[in-house]
Amino acid sequence: MKKLIICALCAFFGLTAAQAQTKFGHVNTQEIIQAMPEFNTARTEIEQLTQQYEADLKQMQEELQKKGEAFDKESATLPENIKQRRQQELQDLYQRIQQTYQDNQQALAQAQQEKMSAIQTKVLDAIKAIGQEGGYVYIMEMGAGIPYISTTLSSDVTAQVKAKLGLK
Repeated sequence: MKKLIICALCAFFGLTAAQAQTKFGHVNTQEIIQAMPEFNTARTEIEQLTQQYEADLKQMQEELQKKGEAFDKESATLPENIKQRRQQELQDLYQRIQQTYQDNQQALAQAQQEKMSAIQTKVLDAIKAIGQEGGYVYIMEMGAGIPYISTTLSSDVTAQVKAKLGLK
């Protein structure tokens, strides 16, 4: 019985000592991502793509407006078959504008996803490397809606990750 108590105490103190060496970290990936030159490049490219798509849509809308105004002026004097054909052309152009808008939104979302995915992968790889090098059990994201992270029991590794990525 005495040996059982001694074994239990040894196991308890051994477990407590192992827990005392456990390291936890926290990181602010949003801060890291915004400091990366790749993020600024991606944001600029997305903004340029957005402007290009907006200009294309504006041009199509102006074309629709001009054709609509011309149709309104001529509609009283046009034969019925030509009037129907022009109405169909206007409707087709309107539908094409709507489809182009939807296609542009999907293309923008995909481009943004592709660019951000590469950046996020690079940050995650750096976090994993810091975690392995520092012997961390867990590195938590500060901005992930976690209500509380003890800054005294957890180390902020944001600066280490930035250094790993060559950022200031």
